[in-house]
Amino acid sequence: MNDVLRRRGSGSRGSVHRVLVVLGLVLAVVASLSVTTAPPASASARWTLRAPFSREIVRPGDVDKDPYRIAHVYEVQYRLRRVGLFDADPTGYFGSITEAGVKSFQKRNGLAQTGIVNHRTWRRLIRQSVRGRRAVPDGCTKAGWHACYDRRRHQVNLYHRGRLLNSWLVRGGGASTPTRTGRFRVYYRDIDHVSTLFDTPMPYSQFFSGGQALHGSRLMMDPYVGHSHGCVNFWTEDARQLWRLTSTRRLWVHVYGKWS
Repeated sequence: MNDVLRRRGSGSRGSVHRVLVVLGLVLAVVASLSVTTAPPASASARWTLRAPFSREIVRPGDVDKDPYRIAHVYEVQYRLRRVGLFDADPTGYFGSITEAGVKSFQKRNGLAQTGIVNHRTWRRLIRQSVRGRRAVPDGCTKAGWHACYDRRRHQVNLYHRGRLLNSWLVRGGGASTPTRTGRFRVYYRDIDHVSTLFDTPMPYSQFFSGGQALHGSRLMMDPYVGHSHGCVNFWTEDARQLWRLTSTRRLWVHVYGKWS
């Protein structure tokens, strides 16, 4: 009788063990399926235009068609020229010369030589092509948010708590209407402003001195060609980027450098 009970007990434990083994296998298969079918988290999924030194991805064949359709090809070419890898006049078209320059830059920096200006490439390219760091006023690196416009170098740097977050290519006022130098604070903002003097759109306007503002321009193609009437012109996509970073902050504006 005891042998019968022991055998039954042993058989019962064996059945439970087999069930647990099968259940474990099922759970393992389900887990593996969930891992293989879920989309992988990529660097691009985590990247946003709020990230330091960020821009949209630029590829061979892209072109800055007009001020309403800027793909940042001019910027790629100017920045490559600043680091000695683009020996030509910027055209706004991403052709073979630009692609070769991008690949050379990527090789120099230990990046995959894709010829595509992705987020990692932009981050290094912008940082390495910022000019005139020693000319930046001391106030730019103090506490708070500071947009620092170097008139000579056609460049606005954005600092927060002394840290450089981004830099954009821009153009300022002409000889008869130069952008005023000095230290200012943004006192008025209008996301959809239209100039009352010239009846031209000034998207993402942040006014800092009289009628002078940081804003997107629907007239600028090349930041080294032409001038504004005193405002600091950004490509509209860049003005939007600055707006998203600073429009709810107290923003100081520093204008310095020789007129250009």
